[in-house]
Amino acid sequence: MYNYKKVKVSGVNTYELPTIPWEKMKELFRRMQEGETEVREELISGNLKLVLSVLKNFANRGENMDDLFQIGCIGLMKAIDNFQLERGVNFSTYAVPMILGEIRRYLRDNNYIHISRSLKTKAQRIQGARSNFLQKNHKEPTLSEIAAETGFTPEEIVMAHNACMEPISFFEPVFNDSTDPLHIVDLLQDEQNEDEKWLETIALKEALEKLSPREKYILVARFFQGRTQIEVAQKVGISQAQISRIEKAALRFIRKFYRGQLASATEQLAEGKQGPGGAPKKNEICK
Repeated sequence: MYNYKKVKVSGVNTYELPTIPWEKMKELFRRMQEGETEVREELISGNLKLVLSVLKNFANRGENMDDLFQIGCIGLMKAIDNFQLERGVNFSTYAVPMILGEIRRYLRDNNYIHISRSLKTKAQRIQGARSNFLQKNHKEPTLSEIAAETGFTPEEIVMAHNACMEPISFFEPVFNDSTDPLHIVDLLQDEQNEDEKWLETIALKEALEKLSPREKYILVARFFQGRTQIEVAQKVGISQAQISRIEKAALRFIRKFYRGQLASATEQLAEGKQGPGGAPKKNEICK
């Protein structure tokens, strides 16, 4: 796993990166909205560990982590510039999909399929043999006839032909309008990097932080430690019936908070793609 406490990214000691409490972040966003653009740098530097947390999902893929860190910082800056405090959603809930999207676009645009020179040479000879056969016999050659002409085995012919065919990219649009195309990759499920799972995890953690220490203890004991209500009641020093009521109330609160956070984040992400009246913004985030 990518441990940002032990590595240096782009010459930065990530262990020493600052963090900003949420209350201070809200104040900085208010000041930024009022025109104090100098606080933008403080917001960026105070949220770099958020970029690093996203990079964990791209470890061990052979990618240059320095490059991905810089690309993730671009996503972070876009999230800061487009975040709307009045929506009532935490910044991390909004920023993580933006950072992920920026990194994914970079990987999409900079990863290409490379075909070896030998396969290309074979494919050219096969195509030449096919053209000569067509010209002489006015019909398509069989695999064995091409093999006899070129000296390649049928397996080599098939491999060279398939390798040099124009590939269909995962990022080929299957639906496209003026603002937000739908690509093939959007229809595939990625269990490790799925945006919804990121949002769910963040929203759940934020909901738990809103609970009182006793409520949090009860839920952790019941659902993460496998204790019964009677065991928890004995530990806390109240009745089993009270444990049951507190547990149900806490779960109702978490469900309500969780749904509200996801809805707010999804709505704000959607609005971040468009300007007034649905027109695309000049600095559109998710192209």
